[in-house]
Amino acid sequence: MPRLRLFYRFMLRPLFREPVRTALTVFAIALGVAVVLAIDLAGNAATGSFHSSMETLSGDNDLEITASGGIPEGIVGTLVRLPYNLRISPRIEDFAVVTDTKQGLPLIGLDLVAESKSFGAGNSQAGHSRSTATEFSSRAQGEGNCGGSFLNPTAAQQPSGADGLPCLDDPSSVWVGSSLGRRRGDHLQLLINDESRDYIVRGVYPDSNGNEAAIVMDLAAAQRALSRFGRIDRILIKTPASASLEEWQQRVRAVLSSGVDVRPQGTGTEENRRMLAAFGWNLRLLSGISLVVGAFLIYNTISVSVVRRRPEIGILRALGASRVAILSAFLSEAISFGLVGTLLALPFGRLMANGAVKLMGATVNSLYVSSRPGPIELTPAAVALALFLGIGVAVASAFSPAREASLVSPVQAMARARREYETRAHKTRDVWIALLLSVGAASASRAQPVAGKPFFGYLACILLIAAAALAMPAFVALLSKLSSRWLGRRFGAEALLASRSLAASLRRTSVLVAALATAIAMMVSVGIMVGSFRETVITWMDDQLPADLYVRPAGNPSADHHPTLSLDVAAKIAKLPGVTAIDRLRAYEIRYDGLPVMLSGVDLSARRAERRAGFFSGRSPAEVFAELRDSNNVIVSEPFINKHHVSMGETITLPLSAARVDFRVVDVYYDYSSEGGEIRMDRNTLLRYLPDPAPTNLAVYVAPGIAPETVRREIFEAAADHHILIASNREIRTQAIRIFDRTFAITYALEAIAVLVAVMGIAGALLALVIDRRRELGLLRFLGAASGQIRKLILVEAGLLGLLANLAGAALGFLLSLILIFVINKQSFGWTIRFHWPVEIILGALTFVYAATVLAGIYPASIAVRLDPLKVLHEE
Repeated sequence: MPRLRLFYRFMLRPLFREPVRTALTVFAIALGVAVVLAIDLAGNAATGSFHSSMETLSGDNDLEITASGGIPEGIVGTLVRLPYNLRISPRIEDFAVVTDTKQGLPLIGLDLVAESKSFGAGNSQAGHSRSTATEFSSRAQGEGNCGGSFLNPTAAQQPSGADGLPCLDDPSSVWVGSSLGRRRGDHLQLLINDESRDYIVRGVYPDSNGNEAAIVMDLAAAQRALSRFGRIDRILIKTPASASLEEWQQRVRAVLSSGVDVRPQGTGTEENRRMLAAFGWNLRLLSGISLVVGAFLIYNTISVSVVRRRPEIGILRALGASRVAILSAFLSEAISFGLVGTLLALPFGRLMANGAVKLMGATVNSLYVSSRPGPIELTPAAVALALFLGIGVAVASAFSPAREASLVSPVQAMARARREYETRAHKTRDVWIALLLSVGAASASRAQPVAGKPFFGYLACILLIAAAALAMPAFVALLSKLSSRWLGRRFGAEALLASRSLAASLRRTSVLVAALATAIAMMVSVGIMVGSFRETVITWMDDQLPADLYVRPAGNPSADHHPTLSLDVAAKIAKLPGVTAIDRLRAYEIRYDGLPVMLSGVDLSARRAERRAGFFSGRSPAEVFAELRDSNNVIVSEPFINKHHVSMGETITLPLSAARVDFRVVDVYYDYSSEGGEIRMDRNTLLRYLPDPAPTNLAVYVAPGIAPETVRREIFEAAADHHILIASNREIRTQAIRIFDRTFAITYALEAIAVLVAVMGIAGALLALVIDRRRELGLLRFLGAASGQIRKLILVEAGLLGLLANLAGAALGFLLSLILIFVINKQSFGWTIRFHWPVEIILGALTFVYAATVLAGIYPASIAVRLDPLKVLHEE
């Protein structure tokens, strides 16, 4: 009880006397923790529930067989004839769009006839735990004459013979997930690739067990709808428990051709999750900036408490209080700040997560994999993380000033200026330490990534921020000394006093400048990085978009979805009088070294050769494309070589359908469309191994003198029976920049919050300075200073703090931007970004921060004006 009474009277009661400053500090912590919590919750929701169609109706299978461009369906027969007790489940997988709602869903083709027959016959496969697909097909057969509902399993009968088969293999029959809200007998119009077809809902299956809602049809009907005759996308296998999974994998691989891969079921999903984890890692680190700024503010708050209570500390030490008791009291104050701030952050972070999910989900869809955001769940683990961060950062940042308080002896208690003297005396030593840290940062920036993550790049940023914080006292003292006389002549005695006051309170003001400078530096560095990236992408699009019009199937595109156009559409467009040439692009998603990679086949037309060079070798496109024509040569993107450590001239082996084919890398090109990397080859070469001529996109070149809009109308008329989208060159650029800006919107939001936290800290610290200097301000009033002069003094101090922070933050931000552009982004995404100064954005942001800092001094100035000089001078 004595300790609690001491804590309340010595620590908490003074905080209640200054509610505004206390509230600002608590809110700064709450905002910092809320940002980290929101990004954590949003990351789990946006990337944790992404659907690959393999996650839909996958069941309890153990192995999956895949091949780039599809598996020859004859392999199914080979597997069925094996003398093993295996359950074989072939399937087709793609996407369909519900026409009336524009909702994109996985389209799954199952061999319903074979599976339902095998289940009904009670063969050896029925001894296994039924997969979702087998259970689905057994219920489908139990419908009988296409009736019933999967939502009522007890109503399903098991008819003999093939009563249910007419609806199972009916090409117009589909089954849908219950969350789609459809009923048996409903008509459903689906957009598949570029064609719209009518289907009848024959049944509804429950999808409340974690499966994504999907459209399910028989395998043959799916092949017909997708024009994939003779090929399937995946084969799932359920193995007996008589041998290990590795043994079964070897046995199955022995009967497969070299280009077909067998692996544990869900491997592709885990690969995507690992790729998305890097994306989440970068965002979580970025969200921690506000916590770093908050740590500066906690440090400053506790330092102010120590300085102001030195006499009380000396009295308590003289009365027998131990050093541990003093240390515990100040650490408990920090814990109180952290705990209250974290409790406020929980609902605030949950609210912020809603907006973050939308931004992150759009980025995941554009760069990684099809995704539908899941629910935002405030789990016990998330609460524990928030408490750990809030309280941990508060205690860590408060430890140094708390330890200082515990070391105060009764003799030194009245020496209020002792710490200020030590700060001034040690500032030269701190500059040398800062130089050593800067050298360490330069060395770390040259280190290689660890496990694909730029840990040393992040370390370089941390070392630079630490170096800037240590150099800040010398920086503030130097500029205050150089500017004080000029300010006095230019703006009067108030400005002179303000400048010298900052130098006199060097320990406190340097921490404030460091906090705001850190936030500004991150804002400037990210602004330069994003601005440079944006300018680089615009330049790159000038090279990559040579055509006048671009045609693709209607629907919602995403990073892993490549619907195709009908061949007759391409032929009709090529014959239009206003069209001089078309380029047919075909894209596949394949796996290389366990990571997703884009494989593209492109027309090597003469028109394409007119583009400017964008190759590492510096050769012209005509030279490079000449090596690609009708040969096993490829060009690869920069992210591909950085992720897979491939060089020009090397040979890479690609799994194409049933074969593994060697290709030579003849050049590397700059690319910003895919983080995973891309491989391009001649379309004729691609068709030799993957003989599907349907293109995924068309680049249309308009004849000179003809308006692109005229040709656009002609294309729509020629493809009236198909659902296509046509975009002009200009529209593509506009949309690309819109997606780019949307992708980095969350980055800007995080930076704005960090700056807001710092500005609030400036407001709280200025208020603390006013309260701590009330004797000095009271003396000025007593000697005749007017209210306007006192107000001007405080506002000039705020302006000087903002100016110093802007100068330091801009310099530090420039150095951090070099690390972000040439180290962290290069190692994380494999992109070479050309440095660019977004002058207008940076100047606008710095001006806003400076104005906000000056405005933050208005309330402390009003408090200073209201001080009673007689009461203040007689306090002691």
